[in-house]
Amino acid sequence: MGSNGAGRVAHGPALRSDCVGGVDEAGRGPLAGPVVAAVVLLPAGRRLPGVTDSKQLSARRRAELAELIRREAVAWSVASATVAEIDRLNILQASLLAMRRAVERLPVWPAQLRVDGLQAPRLPDYPGRVETLVRGDQRCPAIAAASILAKLTRDAELLALDQRYPAYGFAQHKGYPTAAHRAALRRHGPCPAHRRSFRPVQAALAAQAESA
Repeated sequence: MGSNGAGRVAHGPALRSDCVGGVDEAGRGPLAGPVVAAVVLLPAGRRLPGVTDSKQLSARRRAELAELIRREAVAWSVASATVAEIDRLNILQASLLAMRRAVERLPVWPAQLRVDGLQAPRLPDYPGRVETLVRGDQRCPAIAAASILAKLTRDAELLALDQRYPAYGFAQHKGYPTAAHRAALRRHGPCPAHRRSFRPVQAALAAQAESA
């Protein structure tokens, strides 16, 4: 677990010492669509029944639990980084940007913020304690809740992209590099929702240029 703390007074929302914030993202691995981050504030020591790592839940169960999370959380927020930002910054930095945006949108801040993984976003105005937690979505209830909101939001974005670009099957694979998605890339070339900085998309672009 890594940690850091800020030593100055916040210029943002009020600080709450009675809750813990969890931050997680969805969409680092896919070849298309935004990366989405969420933050959820839960009362310290509070666990929500059924809330666990979003990858272990069905889409229907995630939707059910999202209603519970939004109702029971002290506060929550969701934000994203666009495909253009992913290509310009790289996927790690874009993920951290989405996390920072989610935290900055909160109406209140927790005294402690836990971030899934090894790296935390830079939060210059946040005065509380920031910790990184490997496998945090399995170990911290607030991070698990954030993982559900992030995944649910990103899946909805990909369903919308499926309506705009039906040839790629985004509704089925959500942009991940499945065999069907790679085949569609080879057949049709990338669409505007594809991440040009990712190698399979670059390969499809190169093949498209060769055949032109």
